[in-house]
This record gives sequence, C-alpha cells and structure tokens, in this order.
Amino acid sequence: MLKSYILSFIPVFVAVNIFGILPIFISLTEGITKEEKQKIVHQSVLTGTIIALVFMFIGKIVFLIMGITVSDFKIAGGILLLILSVNLLLPGEPRKREIDTAVGIFPLGTPLITGPAVLTTTLMMIDLQGFIPTLVAIILNMFIVWIVLNNSEKAFKILGSGGLKAFSKVIDILLTAIAVMMIRKGIFEILK
Repeated sequence: MLKSYILSFIPVFVAVNIFGILPIFISLTEGITKEEKQKIVHQSVLTGTIIALVFMFIGKIVFLIMGITVSDFKIAGGILLLILSVNLLLPGEPRKREIDTAVGIFPLGTPLITGPAVLTTTLMMIDLQGFIPTLVAIILNMFIVWIVLNNSEKAFKILGSGGLKAFSKVIDILLTAIAVMMIRKGIFEILK
C-alpha cells in the first residue's frame, strides 16, 4: 500500500519542480517586503493546491466537454509566461516593481507550481495508483513548496544583492525559454 503513495509522490514532485521554481520566485519577489513575500507564498501554494485538487475531480470532464487538450493548455500557459518574461526583460524602469502580490496567483500558482505537467501527471497517477495516493501526493508536494518558498531568504543571503540581480536576469531569460518550450511542446503534440 505504501508503494502506491511513493509511486504517486515522486512523479508529482518532479512535475512540480520546486527547485526550478525557487529561482523564478526569488526573481519575481526581488525588492518587496517580507509581508508581501509571505502573501505571495500563501497565494501561490493555495492557488496551486486548489487548481490541482479541482482538476483531480473535474479535469477530464472539463477537457472533454470543452474539447481542450493538454497541448492546448501548454500553448496557452506558454503564451502567458512569454508575455510576462518579455515584460521583465525589456529595458527601462525595473518592471519587477510593477508586479504586485497577485504574482502569487499568476505565474507562480499557475502555471509554474500547478501547470500542464502537474495536471497531466495528476490524471495519470489517478489512473495508475488511485485517487487517495494521488491526493496525498498533491498535498505533500504543496507543503514542500510552501516550506521551500518560505525559506527563500536564505538563498538571498547566499547570493547577495548583486548576485541576485545578475541571477534574476538569467532566470528571466530562463522563464522566456520555459514559455517557448511549453508553446513548442504543445504545438508538436497537436501536430502528431
């Protein structure tokens, strides 16, 4: 019985990819207060959890009714991420200051924490391991996300202010690449 829980947890953990999200979180929350950062952490984890849980119950039905595929979802999420990342990279006034705490909902809560990879993995795990092990996997992974994001200050102390600025620009470019990858994968899946 424990095997089903482990086999559900690991794929969801890989799909969430918290250590890939952490640098993006640090980049997006650079220069805001600790209270605002806490609000973003709570919003992002709550958003990601709610979306994953709702999708567990009605995902297949909604996709069937609306004729939406996971590939469509990847393309849409990729386009939204691309717009955000280009906005962050454009010269001029630092655009990060313009991002308010709603960044916890988009892009952190979705599509970064709970995006196409997590949603697809969730549906697969329900079919392979069962509903309860998948539910436990989602909840445990979201708890891990909450712990890691709440301790992002330690990463800031290690990198320092200058290092973080340089790192955040690299991450902004990475975010653009992730957006392009999501769009590309979605298009190739549709063309198969």
